[in-house]
Amino acid sequence: MEEILFEVQGSSEDPYGVVFVKRSESNLSAYCSCPAGENGQYCKHRFSILDGSTKNIVSDNHEEVKLVQSWLQGTDVEEALLQMRELEAKAAQIKKELAVAKKAVAKAMRD
Repeated sequence: MEEILFEVQGSSEDPYGVVFVKRSESNLSAYCSCPAGENGQYCKHRFSILDGSTKNIVSDNHEEVKLVQSWLQGTDVEEALLQMRELEAKAAQIKKELAVAKKAVAKAMRD
């Protein structure tokens, strides 16, 4: 089992702790001390690190982001993340289509 801790600056004055734990080749866990992370909800701090961002990391281990990203490959987290990204893309497309439909309704009301 391997573990990496990052300190990230969020909305709180004090940094949050983000921990990634590689439990096995197919299992990766991630925890964050922010309110969302502690409640088991979507936490942007964990996702930004998984996406390769070092922007809000205030600890001196920015280079370990690439290691965490390498741990992601072949895990249950990668599978769930890919599904989420796919649904985000579909939602963005639906949002565009909905905007076009709303304009068409507004135009039809003016005639």
